Amino acid sequence: MSTFIIGIVILIVGGGLYGALCQKVFGPDDRKTPAFTKQDGVDYVPMPKWKNSLINLLNIAGTGPILGPIQGILFGPVAFISIPIGCVLGGAMHDYFSGMISVREGGIQMPELVRRNTGHVVHKVYTVFVCIVLFLIGVVFVYTPGDIAATQIFGFKDPNGTGVWVIYAVIFAYYLIATMFPIDKIIGKIYPIFGAILLISAVGVFIMLFIKGYPMVEVWQPWVLNGFDFGEYFASEKFIPTFFVTVACGILSGFHSTQITLVTRTMESEREGRFTFYNMMLAEGFIAMAWAAGTMAMIGIGAENLGITMQMTEGGWSYFASVGGEIQQISATSVVGVVCKNMLGNIGGLIAIIGVVILPITSGDTALRSLRLIIAETFHIPQDNSKKRMLLSIPVFALAVLVLFWAKTNPKGFNTIWRYFGWSNQTLAVFAMAAILIWLMQNGKGKFLWIPLFPMVFYAFVTTAYICSAQIGLRMPHEVALGVGLAVAVIVMVAVIWRGSKEIPKKEAEE
Repeated sequence: MSTFIIGIVILIVGGGLYGALCQKVFGPDDRKTPAFTKQDGVDYVPMPKWKNSLINLLNIAGTGPILGPIQGILFGPVAFISIPIGCVLGGAMHDYFSGMISVREGGIQMPELVRRNTGHVVHKVYTVFVCIVLFLIGVVFVYTPGDIAATQIFGFKDPNGTGVWVIYAVIFAYYLIATMFPIDKIIGKIYPIFGAILLISAVGVFIMLFIKGYPMVEVWQPWVLNGFDFGEYFASEKFIPTFFVTVACGILSGFHSTQITLVTRTMESEREGRFTFYNMMLAEGFIAMAWAAGTMAMIGIGAENLGITMQMTEGGWSYFASVGGEIQQISATSVVGVVCKNMLGNIGGLIAIIGVVILPITSGDTALRSLRLIIAETFHIPQDNSKKRMLLSIPVFALAVLVLFWAKTNPKGFNTIWRYFGWSNQTLAVFAMAAILIWLMQNGKGKFLWIPLFPMVFYAFVTTAYICSAQIGLRMPHEVALGVGLAVAVIVMVAVIWRGSKEIPKKEAEE
């Protein structure tokens, strides 16, 4: 438990100090925000800080800060240190500067932000890349909440039965409504309620960790708990780079920047940015920490005590739990139910599970909304009435249904989509941090380029090494993949700094 507490302190204290530094470097002021200068009643709509913050938290918090840590904690208690440090130095910084630059530049979406700071070639690559990622998120965040609701709330036995597809249809219908209607009419009304459920669930798990005193592993002790050797998993699964692709939301996620730019169009003041962007990412880091600790606690008590037992199977280490009085293998999504019901009881557990179902839905809708806006801005398609928004939304949703059908009928379909999504999600962050770094250099803040530089270089290394070594990638030997990743990281670093110094910084030019 001590390692977990240390991690929470790093998240809170470190986040407070580094958040203040990021705010000072950017320098928010009292100029009018796009919510007022471009107010259109659809996407540019002034909303209060508390509402924007909850909307942003739910936009960025999909299944990532739950399912990622559930799998990431298998690497051991080092996760309790890696998550908060990564969140403070990488994820929250990435979210803050992406949002604040968008506000300062008129509420632009990420493809335009990337174009202005990296050039047309990189912009074209990024635009295609981000559209694919947003589309995959839309599909994944129908599949995941639909299956959790079907199996753990409604108790459906057939994962491909009619009942499951009815749930999918309901989620798709909501997505279409949320994608088309003005942001304050749908998202602005219901998200605060969802936000409360999300936070209550995470806080409930956090509190019960201390009340029940579950057994946990410390980073300075042997990494063995209830027969499971975290150290062996750490070595065999290659902590670097696998952990940092497995645990995205909670540490750093490129998807976040695509969602944050929606909120930049509803902010009433630049001075709200630190709370709305930086602190909400810290909140997601807390959620990730709570679920990582909850999973370790369940491993500690074992399946015989309504927890989890780790067993080796043909596919590697797998979760086992008591199902109907028998110990059976379960999926990572089913671990959610085990944690909730053991810690919070039947009623509290049900509320928490509902919150977990809501999480991906509240990210999927804004992902598809962002996709619509990006396509519209790329091809200059006006979005000033519902008919135009409908004509653009329907083809996207039709294609999503087809991909979902393939994923459900192909045994490896969903795993393939999820793995590519995880890798591409982190790759997006490299683009965003490159744009942030160049923006700092071009706006007279070059002495602070190290703020985005270090996480940019690290994730250029991680994502390259992962795709080179992974089964879904080039399947290179681990050592070779690390070497390639290092070389690519150096190239990215040199190229981005060169781009940033290519022109006279704007501030100097104005003087």
